[in-house]
Amino acid sequence: MKKINYLALAISCLLSASVYADDSQALQDKLAGLKSFQAQFEQQVNDDQGQSIMQGKGNIALQQPMMIRWQQASPDDTLFVSNGDKTYYFDSFAEQVTIMNTHSLIDSTPFVLLTSKDPAQWQKYQVTATEAGFSVTPNQGVESQVEQLDIVFAKDETGLAQLLVKDSSGQSSTFTFSDAKVNESLAHSTFEFSIPEGVEIDDQSQGE
Repeated sequence: MKKINYLALAISCLLSASVYADDSQALQDKLAGLKSFQAQFEQQVNDDQGQSIMQGKGNIALQQPMMIRWQQASPDDTLFVSNGDKTYYFDSFAEQVTIMNTHSLIDSTPFVLLTSKDPAQWQKYQVTATEAGFSVTPNQGVESQVEQLDIVFAKDETGLAQLLVKDSSGQSSTFTFSDAKVNESLAHSTFEFSIPEGVEIDDQSQGE
């Protein structure tokens, strides 16, 4: 009886792994068709009890491969931009810019999967299909700032409708997109950043 139970468990695990692999490939296929994406967003942040603690707004631009521009206009003015090699995070209030190596950043957040085709990076995350889209969670042993990323595609399936993010503290953020433009040409300068004079520079990209 024990051997039968062990066999059933092994088969169940193999079938589950196959399903997750299929879901991961399905998500990758959908994202492969998203060559570029830009939109406005509204953000709703809730604490671990589900209580609203903040609202915000801003704009986003994505382009394959590995290019992201995420600008928060309120409640704080911040900019996260990656040209595929270097990533910059600029806080205008603190007058500080942090420089990071984009490929090292991939290890800490699944967000970069939106513009990545690297199989080694996708293998770090488990993807499951949901009624609304896909849910991405880091595999055991992967250190990630994000515990769960839910991706909801637009009804016409040509762009993103929402991103739902849950972090390690239990706090959740919902980003709802509007005025979306899909697969339109974006200037390369969209993903470049010129460091303003007089700001503090925290360069974490050296030696990574």
